[in-house]
Amino acid sequence: MTSLPWLIPIAPPRAWPRRTQREGARRVLNVAMAALGLVLTLPLMIVIAVLIKLTSRGPVFFAQTRVGLDRRALTGAGGNTRRHVDAGGQLFTMYKFRTMSVQTEKATQVWAKPDDPRVTTIGRVLRKLRLDELPQLWNVLVGDMNVVGPRPEQPSIFNYLRAQIETYPRRQRVRPGITGWAQINLTYDRSVDDVRQKVAYDLEYIHNQSALEDLKIMLRTVPVMLGRRGGW
Repeated sequence: MTSLPWLIPIAPPRAWPRRTQREGARRVLNVAMAALGLVLTLPLMIVIAVLIKLTSRGPVFFAQTRVGLDRRALTGAGGNTRRHVDAGGQLFTMYKFRTMSVQTEKATQVWAKPDDPRVTTIGRVLRKLRLDELPQLWNVLVGDMNVVGPRPEQPSIFNYLRAQIETYPRRQRVRPGITGWAQINLTYDRSVDDVRQKVAYDLEYIHNQSALEDLKIMLRTVPVMLGRRGGW
C-alpha cells in the first residue's frame, strides 16, 4: 500500500470546557446580583454606618485577611502555581461592618457564641440579621468572592481546620461566598464538629454548582435573614 504523505491528520476541534462555561455563567450572575445589591442596600448601609459610629468607638468597617480561591485547582499544581508558603488559597482582604468592640476584635480570634460579650449592641442586631456581611458585596465585584460559596476563613484557623478535617481544603476549589448551602442549613460554628458538617454541605454544593443553584440559594437566604435563623 502506498503512503499518502499529503494527508495530515487533523485533531478535532477542542470542545469548550463545560466547567468554564458554568463558572462563567455563575460569575456573571454573582456580579450582577452584587451590583444590584449594592445599589439597593446603599441607604441601609449608610444608616448602619452612622449607628455604629454613634454607639461604639472605632471604625465602621472591619477588615481581615481570609483564604480565597485556590487557583491551582483550576490550572493544575506545579510550574508557576507553586507557592513558597501554602496558604491554601489566594489571600484577600474581606470587609464586614464592625460588630465587636475594637479591643476584642484585635484579640485572639475564637468562634463567636450566643450572648458573646465581645459583640456590641448594634453588632448583635447586625449579626442576627446577617447585615454585617453587606460590605462583602464589594469583595464580589472585585473578584475575591461570589455571592454564593463556602465561607472564607482566616489563615490561622484555616491551617488548624485542614489539619483536623481532611476534606477541608477542597472548599477552596471555588470562590468563597457571602452565603452558601451550608449557611442556609446550619448555624454559626461553635466547634470542629460544626465545621465538619458544613464542609459536607460545601462539598455537596461544589459538586452540584450552577447558576441556577446559586440563584436558589440567594432566594433562600432572604427568609433565613428575616427569620434570624442561625445567627448570633
